[in-house]
Amino acid sequence: MNTPELREKCAWQLSAAAARASKLNVFAGLDGFVDEIIHAVDKRDNAESFQRVPTISKLAERITAAAGKSTNIELVTQRTKLGGNGPILANALASFGLKVMYLGALGYPNIHPVFSSFGKRAEIYSIAEPGHTDALEFEDGKVMLGKSIQLNEVNWANIQERFGREKFAAQFSKADLVAFVNWTMIPYMTEIWEGLQRELCPTLTGPRRLMFFDLADPEKRLLNDISRALEYVVRFQEHFDVILGLNEKEAFELSKVLGIGPRPATPEGLSELAREIVRVLDIATLVIHPVRYALAASSGSVDLVEGPFVANPLITTGAGDHFNSGFCLGKLLGLDNQLSVLTGVTTSGYYVRSAKSPSIPELVEMLRNWPTS
Repeated sequence: MNTPELREKCAWQLSAAAARASKLNVFAGLDGFVDEIIHAVDKRDNAESFQRVPTISKLAERITAAAGKSTNIELVTQRTKLGGNGPILANALASFGLKVMYLGALGYPNIHPVFSSFGKRAEIYSIAEPGHTDALEFEDGKVMLGKSIQLNEVNWANIQERFGREKFAAQFSKADLVAFVNWTMIPYMTEIWEGLQRELCPTLTGPRRLMFFDLADPEKRLLNDISRALEYVVRFQEHFDVILGLNEKEAFELSKVLGIGPRPATPEGLSELAREIVRVLDIATLVIHPVRYALAASSGSVDLVEGPFVANPLITTGAGDHFNSGFCLGKLLGLDNQLSVLTGVTTSGYYVRSAKSPSIPELVEMLRNWPTS
């Protein structure tokens, strides 16, 4: 599922196609968050150091024990960074050298300073204030505590008034990749998609292009809302080659919405589930990215590739978005699904080890010097 020969093939194809990256256009949106990466204190050694709560289950035990009583849990911010699925995805794509235009909730009327470095890599516009996320990171995952009422301002009327209908239409019609992510946190995203399909899609001409979606943990949304959103995602397939990205949890949630029977949480079970979701939705590609591997399904075929797993990552918030950016890069450069998945897990692996988005040469270097721990 991941051999030195496969990695060398991927490195060679990325190197050969890298010069084309700067000629490719990306139009992405529509969220935006200020992320605080946080550790929860288990035991404090002194004023300067502490032992963090290692796992989500340990934190859950402490909270459960406080029921009917009270407790105090100290939170320590490790870093503050740009957040939101859209900005993280778009920033990573820009780091590859792609020409990126981003529209979202980055501060209004003025861009929030946390997005300043992003603005140096990409052309960015904002129509709303960003949300705020307290991202509690643990060895076995993360708990994202979000404040997102600001994203109510992200709607079709404000896009047209504060950004411009013609400007939006121009980007929507020419971008090699259009990416709309974080549907769950944007209450009016489905209405935006409806407006695009009603007003802009009928005018599209030229070759088919890529369109990427990430619903982003839809558990809190009503089943009817999720079903309606999926209907619009599927309708875009008429005009674009649609890619839907999911993590493992989201894949099982969508299977319930679609009425697909349960599958085991194994590589074989997820592969079978991915094949069935693609069949039911009839989209070009579905990608699912658990922690240790990822897979892509298209037209009944599934390609699964193991990633460079690390037991103690420097950062995990944004790892999935980096996988998605790498997969989309591969598809934009003409790589097949298997090599695009490998590009995705390499991008994510680089990011969780360094807390930085890689360039294409850095991806190639990692592929040729694959980490073993």
